[in-house]
Amino acid sequence: MTLTAEPDAGLSPAGIDPHLFLNLLRRHASAVTVVTAPPTAGLPQVGFTATSFTSVSLRPQIVSFCLDRDSTSWPTVERAPHVAVHVLAAGQRALARNFATRGIDRFADTATWRRGPYGMPLLQGVAATLVAEVIDRVHVGDHAIVLARPITGHHTNAAPLLYHDGGYHRIGEADA
Repeated sequence: MTLTAEPDAGLSPAGIDPHLFLNLLRRHASAVTVVTAPPTAGLPQVGFTATSFTSVSLRPQIVSFCLDRDSTSWPTVERAPHVAVHVLAAGQRALARNFATRGIDRFADTATWRRGPYGMPLLQGVAATLVAEVIDRVHVGDHAIVLARPITGHHTNAAPLLYHDGGYHRIGEADA
């Protein structure tokens, strides 16, 4: 599925200026998550930083996140029956940067993760973890919206790491 503007909606098919669009989106603060998926169909385990995680529905319970289909993580996520979403704790900006960096072994530091259900790589010390079954992948433009049904999870009382205006922050103070 590809979404485009309707001609009579008064919008250019190309949308607004790309720089304006990015600057507008930078005004939205969001929790920083890392999504992981186990090795699948001969493909490696993957993990990536995402700020697009959200609850979609309470009945039934459905969550979502978005992923660029050109990313190196997409081939595994495209086939993975399960994923884990980790809400990072306020002090985990180095972990967020690690999982946002291209071309490295994001799982090299074995002290930061362990193997969980379904062979899932689970990160340690996070504010919350949710293991979910993937129920759909919807292609929208250059991204996919991944929809998943929660299976298990846990949380702590740790404050979350936030992403706002191009940097990482804690609630009430900058941490960039």
